[in-house]
Amino acid sequence: MTDTAEPLTSMDFHPQPKAGTARPWAFPAPERGTLGNGLTVLRCHRPGQQVVAVEIFVDAPLEAEPAGLDGVATIMARALSEGTTERGAEEFAAELERCGATLDAHADHPGVRVSLEVPVSRLRKALGLVAEALISPAFAEDEVKRLVSNRLDEIPHESANPARRAAKQLSKELFAEGTRMSRPRQGTEETVEAIDAAAVRAFYDAHVRPAAATAVVVGDLTGVDLDEVLAETLGAWTGAPAAPRPMPPVTADDSGRVVIVDRPGAVQTQLLIGRVGPDRHDAVWAAQALGSYCLGGTLTSRLDRVLREEKGYTYGVRSYAQVLRSDGAGHGASLLAISGSVDTPNTGPALDDLWKVLRTLAAEGLTDAERDVAVQNLVGVAPLRYETAASVAGTLADQVEQHLPDDYQARLYARLAETGTVEATAAVVSAFPVDRLVTVLVGDAAQIEEPVRALGIGPVTVVS
Repeated sequence: MTDTAEPLTSMDFHPQPKAGTARPWAFPAPERGTLGNGLTVLRCHRPGQQVVAVEIFVDAPLEAEPAGLDGVATIMARALSEGTTERGAEEFAAELERCGATLDAHADHPGVRVSLEVPVSRLRKALGLVAEALISPAFAEDEVKRLVSNRLDEIPHESANPARRAAKQLSKELFAEGTRMSRPRQGTEETVEAIDAAAVRAFYDAHVRPAAATAVVVGDLTGVDLDEVLAETLGAWTGAPAAPRPMPPVTADDSGRVVIVDRPGAVQTQLLIGRVGPDRHDAVWAAQALGSYCLGGTLTSRLDRVLREEKGYTYGVRSYAQVLRSDGAGHGASLLAISGSVDTPNTGPALDDLWKVLRTLAAEGLTDAERDVAVQNLVGVAPLRYETAASVAGTLADQVEQHLPDDYQARLYARLAETGTVEATAAVVSAFPVDRLVTVLVGDAAQIEEPVRALGIGPVTVVS
C-alpha cells in the first residue's frame, strides 16, 4: 500500500509581541473653579473618554433630616428625575433617553449625589436637563406618593436579606440610640410613611443650593467649551449662600459582644463583625488599607485561606473600611468590618477560626510576601480601575464629600507603595482588636447560640 500522506508544510510565525516599557501613572488631577452662583466645579480632561461622567454632590446630609422624617433625603433625591415644572416625568425621561444619558441620584450620610453619564456630543443637552431638575423639580404629589410606596415595598425585602439585616443591626449596636447613624439610611416604615410632597419640598428648599454643591465633570473635553456649557446650564441655578452646618462627632460603643438576629431554619449564618475607626484624614489610613487587604481583601487573604480553602466553611470572607462621614475640620470616622456567610452547623467553629486568625496576626504579623502582593493589587491595578470617566468622577466626588484635597488619591497610592510590612501589621491589628469587636450573626439561634457562647468572645444577646 502506497503512503499518499501529504508532507508537512513549514509555517512562518510572526514574532511574539513583547511588553513595552511601563509608563508612569498617577491618579488624574482635576482643575478647580467656581461659577458665579457659588457652585464649585472640578473638571478633568481624559482623552478618549467619549462618555462624559458628571457627579454633583450637594451638602444635604442625613443628619439634616427633620425628626420623624428619616428617608426624606432619599425620596427627594429619587424625585429629582420624576418631572420638573417644565416637563412631566415621562417627558423628562424621554428627553434623557434621546440624549443617550443615564441619570441617578441617592442620599447618604454626607449628602445627596446626582450622577450623569452621557456621550460628549450630548453633554450640553443632558446637563441642561440635570440643571432643570435641580432648579425646578416638580415634586408632584402623585409622584412622591409613588416613590414613598416603592420605598415601603423595599423595606421588607431588605429585612429579609441577611446582609442588609446584619448591617442594620450593627448600626443600631454601634451608635447611640437617637443618633441618625443608629437608624437606617433610607428610613423606616414609620418615618417613610410620614413623608409627603410638602416635606420633600421643605427639605429641598432648606438644603439644595449651588453654593452648597460641587460638580465634577470628567471625560474627553476636546472641542467642548465647558465654561460656556456650565454657564448655560448649572450656572442658571440660584440660591442663598450656604450657612456653615455644625456636625456632631461620630461616637460609637465597640465593647466586645455578640448579637444574634434569629432566623429559624436558616441554613447559613451571615457574619458582620465591626467597630468604628479612623477615616481617610488619619495618617494611618494607607497602612490600615494595606493590612486590611492582607487580612481579607481577596481570595488569597488570610481569612479566605483558612475559612474557605482549608476549612470549607464559606464562599468568601472580606474585611474592609467604609467611610461614614467627615466633619469638614479634618475629623471623621469609618466602619471597619469583616463580613461573610458560613453554613449553620459550622458557625461556632468558623468564628473560632476567625478569632484565631486575628490572634495569630497580632502575635506573628504579616509577611513581606503578603505585603508585596497587596501593594501590587492595590497600586499596580489602579490604572485599570480608573479606565472609565465614571470611576474617576466617582472618586473625585468621594474626595469632595469627605473634605479631602484634590490630590488625595494620587498621594494615597504613593503612600501605599511606601508602606512597610511592620507598619501595615500594626495598623490592621489596631483596626481589629479581638476584644473590641461587635459581632452580628443573622441565623438560626436555636442552632448557633450555644456554640457561640462557648467561644467566650463576649456576652451574647438574641433579638428577632
